[in-house]
Amino acid sequence: MNTKLTLSLEQNVIEQAKRYAKQEGESLSEIVENYLKVLTREKQYKRIVNNPVVNSLKGSFKTPDIFNYKEELSKALSDKYE
Repeated sequence: MNTKLTLSLEQNVIEQAKRYAKQEGESLSEIVENYLKVLTREKQYKRIVNNPVVNSLKGSFKTPDIFNYKEELSKALSDKYE
């Protein structure tokens, strides 16, 4: 169920966000919703990462030096919620 939300933002931020949304072929509401989903999922992820079991697994495998887990997590969540 969708619910209306009113936000107060700087005018230039709104204009930039609208341009970005148009460029991406999405509504500004969709972009804000997806961002909030990613943001809240990252917070939950951080709680899991600090778990003792997860900490015991650290170092069990190596990732490439250029691996950016936040970027990869964002991509995965964006794909999941599209």
